[in-house]
Amino acid sequence: MAAVLLSLFSAINAQTSSTDQVRLIRKDAEQKVEIRVNGELFTAYYFPGDLAKPVLYPIKSVAGNDLTRGFPLDPRPGERIDHPHHVGHWFNYGDVNGLDFWNNSDAIPAEKKSGYGTIRHRGVKSMIEKGNRAELEVETDWLAPNGEILLKETTRFVFISEGKKRSIERLTTLSAQNQPVSLKDNKEGMFAIRVARELEHPSDKPELFTDANGIATSVPSLNNEGVTGKYLSSAGKIGDEVWGTRGTWVNLSGEIKGEKVAIAILDHPSNPGYPTYWHARGYGLFAANPLGQKALSGGKDELNFGLKAGESVTFRYKILIHSGTSFTDELLHMEFGAFSKK
Repeated sequence: MAAVLLSLFSAINAQTSSTDQVRLIRKDAEQKVEIRVNGELFTAYYFPGDLAKPVLYPIKSVAGNDLTRGFPLDPRPGERIDHPHHVGHWFNYGDVNGLDFWNNSDAIPAEKKSGYGTIRHRGVKSMIEKGNRAELEVETDWLAPNGEILLKETTRFVFISEGKKRSIERLTTLSAQNQPVSLKDNKEGMFAIRVARELEHPSDKPELFTDANGIATSVPSLNNEGVTGKYLSSAGKIGDEVWGTRGTWVNLSGEIKGEKVAIAILDHPSNPGYPTYWHARGYGLFAANPLGQKALSGGKDELNFGLKAGESVTFRYKILIHSGTSFTDELLHMEFGAFSKK
C-alpha cells in the first residue's frame, strides 16, 4: 500500500514538475538572494545588518501564500507580536560559550548586549541552477560581542520544486576557530521556522513563556478565525503533545486562504542528538533542537555538546512543503527514509 501511495504521489508531481524552473537571483544591494520558481518568489536568503542572523524569509506556498509570520519585518493584521527574534527560517542556539545567539534581536537593550552573539553573512560561495533544482552555498561567522569569531559556518541550501511539492535541504557545517566551543544543553534551538498565524494552533488563553535567561514574554490569546494548524510527529504525538518529545519528523498542516498546506521538518541520522527533540509550540514556533535534551526531556536526558579548536560538526535537515493536501504518515516515513540515506 505504501509503495502504491508513493508511486501515485510521484506521478502527480511528475505531471506538473517537468516545467518547473528554480532560479537564484542575487540582489546584493538589498542584501538577499531570491529563490524563484517559474518566476514567482518561493523564498529568499536574507542577511540585512539589522538582523542578528541570516534567515530564509519569507517562505511561500505554491499558491503564493505566506507560510512564515510577517512580524517583525512585515507585520500583518491579526498576528502575534511576541518573540521578535523569530524571523522566517533560521539556525542558531541559545548557549554558545555562554552567549545567547537564539534570543538576540533589536529588542535587547544595549546594556545587555554583552550576553548575546550575532551571526554575520560573509559571502556567497556558489550558486548552481539545474532545472527544477537550485543550490546556494553561503558562509557566515558566529561572533562574540567583541567581534571574535567563535564558529565559522558553511551552509548549502538545496531548493527543489516538484509540482505541488517543494523542499529545502540545509547542510550546515560549524567549525570552531581558535578556542574550544561549548554548546551547553539549552532549550533555545536550533533549526527553526516561525509560521504564519493561520498555521498556529487555536488558543483561547493568554500564555507566558520564559527564555533561557529568565526573560518572560507574554503571548496573548487572539481571534482564532482561520487558525487551523495541527502538529503530528513520527512518534504519533499530536498537537501540543509534540513539544519535548523525540521523533524523526514532524508535520504541521493547516489551511491559508482556502489553500490546504503542510510543512514537515525531517531530521537526519547523522545529526548529533538524533533523533531530535522537538521545540514545537502551538503559537507558531516550529523547531528541532537536538542539543537541548535536558531542558526538553524534563531532566531525563542531557547533552552538553562541544568542539575543540579546529573541530567541525555538520547538521542536515529537510523542509518539505505541500499544497492541496497534507502529507500522509506513510509518505513522510518514505521521505525520511530516502533523506536519511543521503
